[in-house]
Amino acid sequence: MKKVERINTIMRFINNRAHFTITEIMREFNISRSTAIRDIREIEGMGMPLVSEVGRDGGYSVMHNSVLPDVHFTDNEVKALFIAFMATRNQQLPYLKSRQSLAEKLLGLISENQQDDLVLLNQLLLFEGTNPNNPDLLDLSDLPHPMLEKLIQILLLERYLLVTIEEEKLINSYPIYLMHLYHEKSVWLIEGFDLEEEKKKIIPVDHLTAIKPYSNKNRLSKKKILDKLSMQEKTSNIFLELGPKAISQFKKYHPLKVSISYTNPYQTTAILKTFINVKNTEELTEIINWVLFLGEDIKIREAPKDVLEGIQKRLSVYSNNL
Repeated sequence: MKKVERINTIMRFINNRAHFTITEIMREFNISRSTAIRDIREIEGMGMPLVSEVGRDGGYSVMHNSVLPDVHFTDNEVKALFIAFMATRNQQLPYLKSRQSLAEKLLGLISENQQDDLVLLNQLLLFEGTNPNNPDLLDLSDLPHPMLEKLIQILLLERYLLVTIEEEKLINSYPIYLMHLYHEKSVWLIEGFDLEEEKKKIIPVDHLTAIKPYSNKNRLSKKKILDKLSMQEKTSNIFLELGPKAISQFKKYHPLKVSISYTNPYQTTAILKTFINVKNTEELTEIINWVLFLGEDIKIREAPKDVLEGIQKRLSVYSNNL
């Protein structure tokens, strides 16, 4: 009997009794004492309210009127869950091991016909990162950077952080207020406010070597941070509105160390505001090339004269070459 199937059967066994012992579980399911204890602990972790009783005849009992109700999934709900697993495979998501055990538990709850449907869907549907030569539905092996889950755990308690990163073989530490943690071009990025330089900073999670809460009593409040960012945005000299095609191009490549801000819940429109040093010829040329790379699905609401003239000149060269 597979582990998932055994645990589900043990839960039904427990549910039908007011009291049980480890010895009864061992005898009923022909398993060792250590396996029985591990299974009971896992069942407790799933939320079944068990009370242990000490003494020679001690064991476990289920708290009266506290048994969790059964959860039933429709066929479409099961398919929705597993298609979400398929679509996010090899995306270096956090808690990947937990997602794998969740998938195993769900498989143990559904019928063989439903399992066959999922295997067929897994063979037919190909998402980014899917390996068509590996039909294993539970293949969720692309583990993220080990710092990612630690970062998320700290974020649930504190957003003021002291992050240590490796940059060009140098180790540097920065106190930041973390605003967003996002995934772009297969890389996890921190969008934070540098509390010393008082400006926005983008840090790849892959560069992290250490993280801990930043407890400086003189640190800026969240309100002051947002006020400073607002003031800095007002000094930006380029303002772009991006449609879905331009967003797709942005995700492929962008030379700016900035992030876009989505303007609808479907993430099909966004804005980008930043400052460009037009006196830097190399930077100016790079920005002109990049704006053209974004394609026609953008609206330039604001841009320096040098940028606009550079774009017009480049477009006229293209049209003359046609």
